[in-house]
Amino acid sequence: MRTIRIANGQGFWGDSLEAPVEQVTLGPVDYLSLDYLAEVTMSILQKQKARDPRLGYARDFIPLMERILPICVEKDIKVIANAGGVNPGACRDALVAVARKLGLSGVRIGIVAGDDILDRLDELMARGHELRNLDTDCPLSDIRPRVQSANVYFGAFPIVDALRQGAQVVITGRTTDTGITLAPMIYEFGWREDEYDKLAAGVVAGHIVECGAQCTGGNSQVAWKTLPDLDRIGYPIVEAYEDGTFVITKHEGTGGRVTSAIIKEQLVYEIGDPRQYITPECIADFTTIHLEDIGPDRVKVRGVKGAPPTAFYKVSISYFAGYKAVGTLVYSWPDAYEKARRADEILRKRLARLGLQFEEILTEFLGVNACHGPLAPEPPPDLAEVQLRIAVRSHDEQALERFTREIAPLILNGPPTATGFAGGRPRVEEIIAYWPALLPKSEVTPIVEVIEA
Repeated sequence: MRTIRIANGQGFWGDSLEAPVEQVTLGPVDYLSLDYLAEVTMSILQKQKARDPRLGYARDFIPLMERILPICVEKDIKVIANAGGVNPGACRDALVAVARKLGLSGVRIGIVAGDDILDRLDELMARGHELRNLDTDCPLSDIRPRVQSANVYFGAFPIVDALRQGAQVVITGRTTDTGITLAPMIYEFGWREDEYDKLAAGVVAGHIVECGAQCTGGNSQVAWKTLPDLDRIGYPIVEAYEDGTFVITKHEGTGGRVTSAIIKEQLVYEIGDPRQYITPECIADFTTIHLEDIGPDRVKVRGVKGAPPTAFYKVSISYFAGYKAVGTLVYSWPDAYEKARRADEILRKRLARLGLQFEEILTEFLGVNACHGPLAPEPPPDLAEVQLRIAVRSHDEQALERFTREIAPLILNGPPTATGFAGGRPRVEEIIAYWPALLPKSEVTPIVEVIEA
C-alpha cells in the first residue's frame, strides 16, 4: 500500500529552531508541516501590517527556509506552513527573494489567502451576519469598535489546490492546524470530498502532530522521568496510508518516545465534544479512534469515523479588552508565606485609599497556590521563599500606571526580606481577547495563487 511521510517541525511560533532542520535531514520525509499561528497572534500581525504593508507574517519562517529550502528542493520535500499570517503575499515575496538569492530557479510557491475579513465586517453585519460569540451568544456589534483582527479558518482543500498547481511550498493565512497535515493525504491519495472516514482520519493525524513534540514525550505526564534524551527530542512523523490508517513515529536515534499513552494525552488536548470534532472538511468522531503500539516509537491509528461538515467556517476575531499590569516581589524565610500575604493586604488597602478602581485584582503566591488556586493544600510553615504576584485589570490606563508605582515601596515600607525587583516597575500592557464566531461558507472564497520563483 502506498505510503507518504509527513513531518511536523513546528508546534507554535517560537518553537524549536532546529526541529524543522532535523526533520528534513535525519531521514526520509515527503512533506514538512509548520504551524505558526495562534488566535492572539493574528492581532499582533495585523498591527505589524498596519505599520508596514510588507509585514504581517511570521518572519522567523524566512531565515528557516533559507536554511532548508536547498535541502527540500534536492530531496523534493514539499513544505506547508501557515506562516503567512495576515499577509501571505508578502511572506511569499520574501521567500521568492530568498530562493533567488540561493540561486534556486523554478521553485513554485503557492499561497492561500482570502481568510482575512477584517475589512468586510461592517458589510457582513449590515447583511445580517451577527457573528455571535460562540461562548456568550453576544453579537459582534457589542465590541465592533475594538476589533483588531478577523480571520476565517480555511481547511485543507485550498492547500490541495495549490499542490495540484505544482507548488513545492504552500504558505497560508489562518488555516486549521489539522489542515496542513490533511492536505498532503488528500492530494497524494486522491481522496474525495465525501470520503468522510478518510478525511476524519487525516484530521486526527493532524491533531496528534499539530503541537510538535507534545506527542513524542514533550509536556507529557506519562512516565516523564524515564523519557530518554529530551535535550534532542524527536518531532513527530505521520506515515499515512491510502486507506486512512496511519502510524505516528519519529526519526530513529532521536530523543523522546512515541507510545499510545502519550498520544492519548495529545488527543484530548483542546477538544470539546469528542464525538464532534468539527473542521471545514468533516466532523471527526474521536471516540472511534483505535491506537495500537506496533513497535518501538510506532503507534498505529485506525478506525476513525467521520461525518459531513457543517455549512459554516469558524471565524477567529480578536479585540481590545482593556489593560493589565502584573507586579511581583519575593519574600524569604522565615515566615515567607505570611509576609507575602501581609504585603498583598497592605497593597490592596493602599490602592483603595488612593481611590483606584479595577475590574479585577488577582493575587497568586508562587510556591503555594499559583497552579492550583483554592485547591492547593496548606503549605508547610518553613517555606524557603514565596513570590507574591499581583495583577490588576482595567480599561483605565492611568489607574494601571498608578498601580505600577505602588509595588516598589513595599521593599522598604512593607514586610521584611523582600527581594526580586531587579526588573523594575511592571509594564502596562494591552489585553487582547478572543471572540469565536461562525460564518456561512458561501460568504468567503479562498484565494489560491502559485508563482515560480
